[in-house]
Amino acid sequence: MKFLRIGDKIVDRDRLVNIVSEILQRRAVGATQQEVAAAMGLERSFVSHLEGLGEVRRGKRIAVIGFPISNREELEEIAQSYAVDFIYFLSEKERKERVFRKTEAEVFDELLELLAGLKNFDVVVFLASSKRIDMLARILDKEIVGISIGESPIKRDRKVKPEILKSVLSSVVSGGGLNADSYSSCKFRIFKKR
Repeated sequence: MKFLRIGDKIVDRDRLVNIVSEILQRRAVGATQQEVAAAMGLERSFVSHLEGLGEVRRGKRIAVIGFPISNREELEEIAQSYAVDFIYFLSEKERKERVFRKTEAEVFDELLELLAGLKNFDVVVFLASSKRIDMLARILDKEIVGISIGESPIKRDRKVKPEILKSVLSSVVSGGGLNADSYSSCKFRIFKKR
């Protein structure tokens, strides 16, 4: 334990760190500020001020998904460095294992759950075949940035150039937007909200 003397008070630094961690964890999994404050016996404004102290950015909620990807660890690091809210990459082996370990109903439910979850994001960056990018753009009423990694069916892992993902995420995060010139040089397409 690390105690600090502040005037005539003795403060437990570790306890403070644990309380802050608990507040942030509850907020990260979807609890409202009011729910967290009530559960922990705090004022809602305290939770708000705490978040404000640690705020790094405001902006769009971003999801990045892709399959089959061979350099997923590298791409996950890039996505994390841009504070992407949801990252979901699969290799071909992982994709097949998910399908063969489950019943058809379980696979279908998991797919629907993923699609429903993607509705919570402002922008979805999708690394897949052109066919699947087009299908996702028709399903979701969201801004979709499609990075084509080949034509369907893709039966082996594909390596995605890290600079392409960096360029897309940089544009999305900065709010600078993507344009047709970017599409021709980097092979991605933008589907705007309807």
